Amino acid sequence: MSATKTLDQIKYSVLDLAPIIQGATPAEAFQNTKDLAQHAEKWGYNRVWLAEHHSMPGIASSATSVVMGYVAAATKKIRVGSGGIMLPNHAPLVIAEQFGTLEAMYPGRIDLGLGRAPGTDQLTAMALRRDSRSSGHEFPQQLEELRGYLDANSKHNRVRAIPGEGQEIPIWLLGSSGFSATLAGQLGLPFSFASHFSPENTLPALERYRHYFEPSGVLDKPYAMVGVNVIAADTTEEAKILSTTHQQQFLSLIRNTPSQIQPPVETMEGIWNPLEKESILHQLKSTIIGNPEEVKEKLQAFLEETEADEIIINSTIYDHKARLRSYEIVAEVTGMK
Repeated sequence: MSATKTLDQIKYSVLDLAPIIQGATPAEAFQNTKDLAQHAEKWGYNRVWLAEHHSMPGIASSATSVVMGYVAAATKKIRVGSGGIMLPNHAPLVIAEQFGTLEAMYPGRIDLGLGRAPGTDQLTAMALRRDSRSSGHEFPQQLEELRGYLDANSKHNRVRAIPGEGQEIPIWLLGSSGFSATLAGQLGLPFSFASHFSPENTLPALERYRHYFEPSGVLDKPYAMVGVNVIAADTTEEAKILSTTHQQQFLSLIRNTPSQIQPPVETMEGIWNPLEKESILHQLKSTIIGNPEEVKEKLQAFLEETEADEIIINSTIYDHKARLRSYEIVAEVTGMK
């Protein structure tokens, strides 16, 4: 067991899905995403990642690399990445070109986080024109192909990624189970785990990653970033009310009725039934909700449990100012600000 880390010893990042709140437009969502990234940079966050989801009325970041360019152009030094690109949805060559373009525009600031799920339902996956043979099982081969295009030696190949080849774009593997954890370890790549929606698998996946880790030209020791939901406010009561927006979002997914991000409510009782409540609270059990002191205490406990090298924070909050305040509180209690 390593020595206990304290909150001021690690880095923190932002996971943003460009949420579209009820009655708003994607244009407004992107303005809020830009504003959050600019504040995160000022407050000392390390990176801001956007996630690929499709056919979701409440998420505007489907064209992830395009949104990344928008965020990178509006900031100066914070790293901008994908959390993640769902590789089975794309030709590896296209991703190499897109991220090669971003890296050429914003050198030294681009991260390529990769997932192996489609990030959507099966019908939408078909609409994305995914090859019927392309699935999570093909992910290691797709990853190898992508890394090949970014390799400097690919200039000798007949098919080349321009821009892309020879650029040092950090590749991260993302996971919510053990598969990507093992692969990231074997390849010596950094790993990011989605504890914010898969808390049960967090510790087993991190253990697998560290167990299978082999030093590489990228890393000489494991580097794990762990995702967590944080809903912080100046009072406990306010934080609990704000958290109902996230609970409603998960409720809409359970009911297969995805919707725009809903305003908070005083109580979820009467909105969800007992089974839905149990399921959602279980899936969101690692969520940190509270006032600054409570958030600090819970973040420290989360850090001690996971031994994370970095924590990436998702905050699904309806009101943009309240969302900014939540991230500001995290910056304050961790010593960033």
